[in-house]
Amino acid sequence: KGMSSSALPYRRKPPTWVKMKTEDVCDHICKLAKKGLTPSQIGVTLRDSFGIPQVRNVTGNKILRILKTNGLAPTLPEDLYFLIK
Repeated sequence: KGMSSSALPYRRKPPTWVKMKTEDVCDHICKLAKKGLTPSQIGVTLRDSFGIPQVRNVTGNKILRILKTNGLAPTLPEDLYFLIK
């Protein structure tokens, strides 16, 4: 406990080594959501499998906002869902 926690980089542009386009990332997010993954699981999958460090830097929107625009958002918030479960 202290001040030495990790911090996100200030740059809001995607890193130069990320080659995926915004549409491709949104398509992957929708496919993973249709499989039943939660937004945090989608973020971990994109980070580990596709090398996308921050979805917001690449697309300009967070994962949950992308899901809401496509009508795939969960009915309960994720944190509340896991408290009930």
